[in-house]
Amino acid sequence: MSVAGIETGTAPHAGTAPHAGGAPAVRATAVGAAVRSARRRSYRWVSPVVVVLVWQAASGSGLLPARSLAAPSQIAATALDLVRSGTLPTAIAVSLERVLLGFAAGAAAGIVLALVAGLSRAGENAVDPIMQMLRALPFFGLIPLFILWFGIGETPKVLLVALAVSFPLYLNTFSGIRGVDGKLAELARTLRLGRAALVRHIVLPGALPQTLVGLRQSLGVAWLALIVAEQINADAGLGYMINDAREFLRTDVIVVGLLVYSALGLLTDALVRLLERRALGWRREFLSR
Repeated sequence: MSVAGIETGTAPHAGTAPHAGGAPAVRATAVGAAVRSARRRSYRWVSPVVVVLVWQAASGSGLLPARSLAAPSQIAATALDLVRSGTLPTAIAVSLERVLLGFAAGAAAGIVLALVAGLSRAGENAVDPIMQMLRALPFFGLIPLFILWFGIGETPKVLLVALAVSFPLYLNTFSGIRGVDGKLAELARTLRLGRAALVRHIVLPGALPQTLVGLRQSLGVAWLALIVAEQINADAGLGYMINDAREFLRTDVIVVGLLVYSALGLLTDALVRLLERRALGWRREFLSR
């Protein structure tokens, strides 16, 4: 009986001991995982830092002349001067306005045309051949025509960006619409959903993942198209700043402009990825089951 008493007296102690020590262990595991994750992310910066250091050393030793490419320290100093003088913020604001206007117009056109082509065979026959032909045209070849048609103001610049943006969104949205499971359409007919309800509740949500992929691609293309568009007699913007620096062989200003283009592209891509995580949160929950 004493043995039973010992057993009953020690059982709670044995049961609570792991619980008492479990929480610190779990916290230690979580902290360790966070440290390892941060360490893995830091490894991605090793090669860029090494490249910058080698670049700086080559510039300092004279192996890389400033006429060919300015040193990183000179580029950083030039960027600071451009920010202080207001030149860089003004150029960024002008280029952002052009990209946003062109992106809005091109995205709307691309999605609408994809809906027309994706929802009917007649729409596909009417829209898709034209889009495929336009997609093959080089942007530089369109510049003379755009100047002739729309002048040398802001309109041709915005329209070139819009044209570039529309193709990735059109192709991905069209593919997403045609990739919707046919069984869902049968379910909609069983539920007696109308055409508008079918598009709203089944087709558009089903095509959304592909549309978001096209959105990311189109934002990247928008910045590439802007570089071309700002060759059209621009008097402001990042492209103008780069072209002006090219005339005076200011490689430091050119690199600053290119780095800003890259940073803005990464920023817009991050915003779309955030939107994608919010809009497609249901997919992660579904896959985790």
